[in-house]
Amino acid sequence: MLTRKSKLLLTKIFSFFSVVRGYNIFVIALAQYLSAIFILAPERRALDILLDWRLFVLVIASTFAIASGYIINNFYDAKKDIINRPKKSYLDRLVSQKTQLRVYFILNFLSALLGYIISWRAALFYSVYIFLIWFYSHKLKKYPIIGNLTASLLAVLPFFGILLYFKNFYHVIFAHAIFLYLIILIREMVKDLENIEGDLSNNYQTIPVKYGENFAKRIISTLLFLTLIPVYFLINVYDVGYMDIYFYVSYILLLIFILKLWNSEGKIDYIKLHFLLKIILLAGVICIILIKPTVVENGQKLLLIR
Repeated sequence: MLTRKSKLLLTKIFSFFSVVRGYNIFVIALAQYLSAIFILAPERRALDILLDWRLFVLVIASTFAIASGYIINNFYDAKKDIINRPKKSYLDRLVSQKTQLRVYFILNFLSALLGYIISWRAALFYSVYIFLIWFYSHKLKKYPIIGNLTASLLAVLPFFGILLYFKNFYHVIFAHAIFLYLIILIREMVKDLENIEGDLSNNYQTIPVKYGENFAKRIISTLLFLTLIPVYFLINVYDVGYMDIYFYVSYILLLIFILKLWNSEGKIDYIKLHFLLKIILLAGVICIILIKPTVVENGQKLLLIR
């Protein structure tokens, strides 16, 4: 039997896990490693990348920066989350804001320090990234369009930190990045539709609040159409192995998404659409392994030579 103190401790740990979106951070860290193995450095053996301590330090640094970003974002969104996400808001408030801010500064310091272990450029990258997250949470997210563009950019930037480490600027990498950016941007727009009630009451000038839901839906439809451009190159120009199956299936889901979007009228409908986009993004992470695993083949050849 757990004691009362043990139950309270577990509750606070679960609360803090909710604040920093532990599940999201795990998926991002996994995506960074899979991207490094199959996209950013396909000429290297998978085992070499997994055992690369410098890459590990960079992934941990980005993990700390992202976690601190969730904390500061949660801090500034506390009032509107009471309306938009009452259950999650209650869970998050089990850990005091004072404690959350203390952890926020510690994580920021550790992120910059870990970056400095690799190089001063890495430390600068994560320091700028931390500042941008704070500036977005404090100011930019309250404004239409620029808030969405910035949020999507911040979601993609950790992958560019790994890209700068490997210094492999293949065109296919940017095609992947553009597709990812557009899907995340669509998700941000759907979140605005989902949270319109809380945004309106707290004077967040998001696109649905300022221009209306139909205008937001038109922008989402346009963004969905634009995803055809990177998908065309990824399927027809670049060699992404069996991952083209993912793009075909995801586009079927996106067509279902757009049909549902124009028939959506309330928060529950938008939550379902948001969940569908999460499934597409998660599947995209897992399906990276469908890219032709040349790193594994190269590793086998090296072993045979030896």
